[in-house]
Amino acid sequence: MRTISLSRIAIGFLLCIATAGMFLTGHLGTLQTAFANSFFRPFLPLQVSTIPSNGDTTPYGLAFVPDGFPGSGAFSTGKLLVSNFNNTTTAGQGTTIISVNPVTGRTDPFFQGTSPIGFSNALTIAKVGLVFAGSLPTSGGTAEPGPLLVIDRNGKLLQQLSSHELVGGPWGMALNESDDIAQLFVANIFDTKGNFAGSVTRLDVLLSPSGVTVLKATTIASGYTSAADTAGTVVGPAGLAYDSYSDILYVASEGDDAIYKLKGAGHATGDLGKGQVVYDDQTVLHGPLGLIFAPNGDLITANADPTHFPPSATDPSEIIEITARGTLVRKFSIDPNPGSAFAVLINNRDRRFNQFVYIDDFVSNCTIWKLAGEGTFR
Repeated sequence: MRTISLSRIAIGFLLCIATAGMFLTGHLGTLQTAFANSFFRPFLPLQVSTIPSNGDTTPYGLAFVPDGFPGSGAFSTGKLLVSNFNNTTTAGQGTTIISVNPVTGRTDPFFQGTSPIGFSNALTIAKVGLVFAGSLPTSGGTAEPGPLLVIDRNGKLLQQLSSHELVGGPWGMALNESDDIAQLFVANIFDTKGNFAGSVTRLDVLLSPSGVTVLKATTIASGYTSAADTAGTVVGPAGLAYDSYSDILYVASEGDDAIYKLKGAGHATGDLGKGQVVYDDQTVLHGPLGLIFAPNGDLITANADPTHFPPSATDPSEIIEITARGTLVRKFSIDPNPGSAFAVLINNRDRRFNQFVYIDDFVSNCTIWKLAGEGTFR
């Protein structure tokens, strides 16, 4: 048996340390570069509580700050806004919108109004520096027509658009903008007299950092079922997704449990009715609310599970993907409790910010998945 002295072991150990030191010295720059370029990134999604300091709950609206948004305000390109529908005790009396850093999860207050407001799923941001937020307040448990709030980049309320602009209880919204000209598509729960009457209004507007000038207000769709609902306060036309290339507006009608499309929505001079049914399988849909386009052109919606269209025991709070022609692609549940899925959002306009976000309003948080190709948040 060969005997190895302790001194030789010690010398070998020191040589290993020296060799490792030389390796690290030679490759330290490479290692630093890998970490600096975020080579190692989290795989699991970020979950962020959306409850602000005043205790508001039940997030309904989601909107990413678009590229080109003025950077001198309270928040910047790539951040996320989340609006709240409820206060600590009552539906339809939330007053807050918060900003979320979708990389770190940090939240900050953006806007706080005077109760009742009841911020809805209608939330979008124009790159000129304006935030549009729909409201549907309640009084004594009864829903009332609220306005569309126009807020500047510093969280200051500039205007409120209401019945004069054919806006009543905005429940969903889409924006089509080009420089200082835009079209605002607004899904309404009420008519101008305060009666339940589901419709879609197109507002042709001029944009500026100080507010909007409404050039024309047109009812481009009507006839959608709109009513009170014990689980979700109301049902009616909700999520809107506009394809500017084809000039088609897709409507997730929660009260009809169906998704429709309105051809020529951007140029219509009158009422197109409810439009053409795209998808209405009631074994899959349960009150679709939020509606967006996926990067591949499919439609993604969230089942709100209202009393009118409750889920089965096996499919609560589902997010649904269908093709634009109306073929089911897949679905998945985000919470075992019904009525938790309200808003969905994708940000893939800028390669630095590539995320898929959805709301779970049972626990008042948003989940942010990082998609392939995301870069560094600034």
